Amino acid sequence: MRELELSKVFTLIEPGPVVLVTTHDGAKANIMTISWTMVLDFTPQFAITTGEWNFSYAALRQHRECVIAIPGADLLDTAVGIGTCSGADADKFAKFSLTQVPACFVKPPLIAECLANIECKVIDIVERHNIVVLEALAAYVNDERKEQRMLHAVGDGKFIVDGRKLDRRQMMASKLPPGV
Repeated sequence: MRELELSKVFTLIEPGPVVLVTTHDGAKANIMTISWTMVLDFTPQFAITTGEWNFSYAALRQHRECVIAIPGADLLDTAVGIGTCSGADADKFAKFSLTQVPACFVKPPLIAECLANIECKVIDIVERHNIVVLEALAAYVNDERKEQRMLHAVGDGKFIVDGRKLDRRQMMASKLPPGV
């Protein structure tokens, strides 16, 4: 085996999927790209990692709500573009031709072009680690999209696209919560 520099270890376990996080600051909506996400358990709670380096963070912290939108693999260049410009300088919805869809429970919009959208409220911010803990209020999937594969960031500018799915539901039945 080849030894890997510790500064690159995150590229081995970068979880993905790449998500687009919409926020609203009271005047306008914005989008940021995040690849640091974490499911907490089988409840609708999960976390993202972000901080003051992202323009959207102030709106997320102040208004304590967002939408997590999951883009398909066909939106890779859009996701990278969103992540490499600032909402302070651009209307990212217009710049990347994304359609805002009103959410039911939060002010930030859903993104029509995405595979799925999750309306969320912030239930905790762990400032020491820049972890924002979210609780889902509603979720929507877009089964009509032709491209259903998700993107996963490796962390070094490279991405992995989902491949075929392997079904082991029967084998794992005793560990899955009812209805999953």
